[in-house]
Amino acid sequence: MGELTGKTVIITGGGRATLKDGSAGSIGYGIAIAFAKEGANLVITGRNVKKLTDAQEELERLYGVKVLPVQADINAGADNEGAVKKVVDATIAAFGRIDVLINNAQASASGVTLADHTTEQFDLAIYSGLYSAFYYMKACYPYLKEARGSVINFASGAGLFGNFGQCAYAAAKEGIRGLTRVAATEWGKDGINVNVICPLAWTAQLENFQDAYPEAFKANVHMPPMGHYGNPETEIGRVCVQLSKQDFKYLSGETLTLEGGMGLRP
Repeated sequence: MGELTGKTVIITGGGRATLKDGSAGSIGYGIAIAFAKEGANLVITGRNVKKLTDAQEELERLYGVKVLPVQADINAGADNEGAVKKVVDATIAAFGRIDVLINNAQASASGVTLADHTTEQFDLAIYSGLYSAFYYMKACYPYLKEARGSVINFASGAGLFGNFGQCAYAAAKEGIRGLTRVAATEWGKDGINVNVICPLAWTAQLENFQDAYPEAFKANVHMPPMGHYGNPETEIGRVCVQLSKQDFKYLSGETLTLEGGMGLRP
């Protein structure tokens, strides 16, 4: 039995993605594996049903945990509060509690300059990231308060450093950082631990980008000083597990920057 057996974790953007070597190929799936190894019940959301059911099959088979896949897509013009309520209601019906909320889902139109960005492209990033985190945090709050649980949100170096061609993505991620800090201030009295992580991970998307556009990859993706990218499971996922434990209360609301091999710093 793991340290989180009996706990329930919601992970947005938790569908299965793998690298060529078969290891976790997305941050969301790496987090799911890390929590599964600790025995937690998992609720994973995303737009792609097959990725969700593939994740459910593998996680349940390999780690003996219960996984509830729920399709959910937060976007402009949709009943987003209703979609999130569906996820939360399904979680409570299946497991009766929510201990950890991880807002990982994010879509964007990267590579499009600010002057060329359309409203639709800007909405894509803001709704899938910032609004998604807002709706999930509001809906999960009563259950997190009851469990004295944890919220882990994801920001990005794109916002911290102003990456070229990522105006909407950066705006969404900086909004998430601000939202996290406010929640940490307001929810600390409820015993809810709230943190934000800015990761740099090696993912299937980066792997595919390197194969398809080697010159563009070389120009735009830079190796961290320690010589490797963050591993979605063993580094980023394990950080999330550690932050979720009741005996570990970090400085809530501070930014944790995880850069491959460089560890954590507030």
